[in-house]
Amino acid sequence: MGWMNSLLIDWLLPLTFQSQEDRGCLRTLIEHHGCSPSTYTKKISDVFEQLLNYVKETSEFVDETCENKALEKIASQDQKLEIQSYADKLAVIKEVLARRHMKVAFFGRTSNGKSTVVNAMLRDRVLPSGIGHTTNCFLSVEGTDEDKAYLKTEGSDEEKSIKTVNQLAHALHMDESLDAGCLVRVFWPKTKCALLRDDLVLVDSPGTDVTTQLDSWIDKFCLDADVFVLVANSESTLMNTEKHFFHKVNERLSKPNIFILNNRWDASANEPEYMEDVRKQHTDRCVNFLVDELKVVDRDQAPNRIFFVSAKEVLNSRMQRAQGMPETGGALAEGFQERLKEFQCFERRFEECISQSAVKTKFEQHTIRAKQITEKVKSIMDDINIEAAEKRVAALEDREYQMDRLEFVKNQLNLLIDDIKKKIKAISEDVESKVSIAMGEEISRLNVIVDEFHTDFHPSPHVLKIYKSELLAHVEEGMGKNLAFRCSDAVHVSVQSSQKYMMESMLPLLPSVAQGQIQMLVPSRKFDLSYDLNCATICSDFQENIEFQFSLGWTSLVHRFLGSVNAERALRLVDQNFQASQPALSLARTPSSGPPSTVAQPNHETALMTQEDLMVAMATNVASLTSRTSMGVIVVGGVVCRTVGWRLIALSASLYGFLYLYERLTWTTKAKERTLKRQFVDYATDKLQLIVSFTSANCSHQVQQEMATTFARLCQQVDQTQKELEAEIRQLTAQIDQLETVQSRSKSLRHKATELERQLEAFTNQYLQPQQ
Repeated sequence: MGWMNSLLIDWLLPLTFQSQEDRGCLRTLIEHHGCSPSTYTKKISDVFEQLLNYVKETSEFVDETCENKALEKIASQDQKLEIQSYADKLAVIKEVLARRHMKVAFFGRTSNGKSTVVNAMLRDRVLPSGIGHTTNCFLSVEGTDEDKAYLKTEGSDEEKSIKTVNQLAHALHMDESLDAGCLVRVFWPKTKCALLRDDLVLVDSPGTDVTTQLDSWIDKFCLDADVFVLVANSESTLMNTEKHFFHKVNERLSKPNIFILNNRWDASANEPEYMEDVRKQHTDRCVNFLVDELKVVDRDQAPNRIFFVSAKEVLNSRMQRAQGMPETGGALAEGFQERLKEFQCFERRFEECISQSAVKTKFEQHTIRAKQITEKVKSIMDDINIEAAEKRVAALEDREYQMDRLEFVKNQLNLLIDDIKKKIKAISEDVESKVSIAMGEEISRLNVIVDEFHTDFHPSPHVLKIYKSELLAHVEEGMGKNLAFRCSDAVHVSVQSSQKYMMESMLPLLPSVAQGQIQMLVPSRKFDLSYDLNCATICSDFQENIEFQFSLGWTSLVHRFLGSVNAERALRLVDQNFQASQPALSLARTPSSGPPSTVAQPNHETALMTQEDLMVAMATNVASLTSRTSMGVIVVGGVVCRTVGWRLIALSASLYGFLYLYERLTWTTKAKERTLKRQFVDYATDKLQLIVSFTSANCSHQVQQEMATTFARLCQQVDQTQKELEAEIRQLTAQIDQLETVQSRSKSLRHKATELERQLEAFTNQYLQPQQ
């Protein structure tokens, strides 16, 4: 370690220590610490490089977390802005650590003697000073290896040569582009000033009372300062503008090194009796300011940061000494030696702060700040990890609940489907039975409906066509109304009850939002059956027979004996026999006309079968003969005719004729209408019987369709619920994965913070703790 100690000694030894005794003290201090600045710089720079990268990584992580809507409220915007501010501060500290020089900033109100204090420390008139506002911008004084003095203005690399203080003052006042926020760098030959030989930079500032841009001043010129010197006026007290400025500095920097110089203390020589009281008053106020307000030093150390000096006297004395004249020459106020010693004491303390505490000045405060930032970031990572863990647990519970609900919905829906199908089938069968019974009863009383039909009737074909059309419409409407009256209300009640049962069964399977809208899925209209009898189609081939037919005529008698179908067959058979006899008679009358033509003879078996059928029909219908009045008359007449003779025959013929005449006269339009209606009732009854099963099945199908439609709507809503549950489960799964990633990254970043804390602690223990 000897070569490092020597390097540190060579670096710090010439630093403002003028006497051999002071340099010996400094060498002892450096040897006691036992390390070179380059070692400190490299070590702490490496740590800060890692810390800056770490904070940038955490900033990106927090930024991504904030931007992710699925991770809402895991990381807040305040945390994001806080970490970004830490990154900005670390970047500034990194730049400070990268520079080799030490920076001292002088602040105070206008005309408090800041420039004079700087000149007194430099032992030369480097900066313009005097009564009034002489410094109108920031002036930094740093050494140059060249033999000439020059300055550079902000934003320009042009070297403006200056030889005297008056030239510098003239250059500053003539440059109108300079304002209080500009920096002018004054390069002074190191050969003329020993204090500047080791990269020490002294910064003089405009008065804190000439601007309100304190925040920009601090950000631009103060964040990288190692020591602050407040130059106050001992003829007054500390002003709020001075305090306010250092309060803002203290907010940005962690416990800055501050010295307070109560300048122009030579004015107290005019009132020696009040000197001690005034000194104590100033000291108490300055101590309270450093200890209670700024909290930068302990109370027992605070007096070592407060001095009462006269910079003008010290500057004049040292300038005289530099010219080979007695330093006490000239008009000096009483007590000059005490004030000179006070200034020298300030310089020694200042030099100790720059030398013995160089590491602490440049590294310790930044290391403390780094620890605080690391602790804050680690705390943010802990908060994010805890928040992510809590939300992950909640998401897991929510996903488990949604999965259970999805399983319940699926199972319950399967059970309901079977149950509802059975219910729909039962209701459909019940409706089919009801409609079938009701329609059978309505068909049996069809004559009532037909009798209720009244409109103009005439046997002409055109009128008959219209009449039958209206009759068919009347029958269809009447039967439809009667069926609706008998069945529709009961069917509607049954359907409505079933729909209500479906809704109540499906209700637990729907989400709360859909539960309030379930009534919209069921039609509010009344359900009515459509019977669709379609009488016009099924009775389209109805042909009426309203021609006059005498009840005792041959055709009527055959119809009465044999019935309509058998009568037609018998009449056709007679007609065929009659036609067959005509060619035989013709052949007998003309034997010479040639061979007889072949005549198709009726098949014997066919004729026999036909006669047997006719006999059976006659036997089955003979009973109806006794019930017929006209036939009774013929039988009686026949018996009487045999017993009584031709008179009775004449009477019978008269009665027969009278009967014919009566029936012929009573065959009116009304009779024709009644006959048509009777024929229509018989015909329609047979036809409607054929569609009873079809109509009842159709009504059953309508009910089934209505209930199936309602159930399908409900099932569709349940399916939508299942899809929503599945989508929510997928979303929760993705969110859980993201939360696990956040937890993992926050843990990893926290471990990095712990490792950086370990490195900072190791650096503190190795380089910043006093050696035993």
